[in-house]
Amino acid sequence: MNAQVSIIMGSTSDLPVMKKAADFLNDMEIPFEMLALSAHRTPDEVADFAREAQARGIKVIIAGAGMAAALPGVIAAITPLPVIGVPLSATLQGQDALLSIAQMPPGIPVATTGIDHERRRIGNPHPRAGR
Repeated sequence: MNAQVSIIMGSTSDLPVMKKAADFLNDMEIPFEMLALSAHRTPDEVADFAREAQARGIKVIIAGAGMAAALPGVIAAITPLPVIGVPLSATLQGQDALLSIAQMPPGIPVATTGIDHERRRIGNPHPRAGR
């Protein structure tokens, strides 16, 4: 089956955090792909990915990035697909990444999770759900 979700990270050093999202998608039997693409080091590849994602059957993009955290916003500026930004705690305990992702300009929507919370916010019910 073709991937429905793309998990994108700015660097392979982000894998320990982003792997948790992959584990969840595996558990739910949702097909996904995982790529390392940098908005700063490989901008042309990021742009190509964002332009082609919908045509390849991707339904949502989960993009993790630290520090300047440009990756989720760059992808959202190019694709009509929903983008979930995961701020990673590379510096300043992730607050720089959180603000970079949460403060997108009008017309560039990026859903934002908590810092390093790709699993806790994606797919896990609220702790009081079902009570």
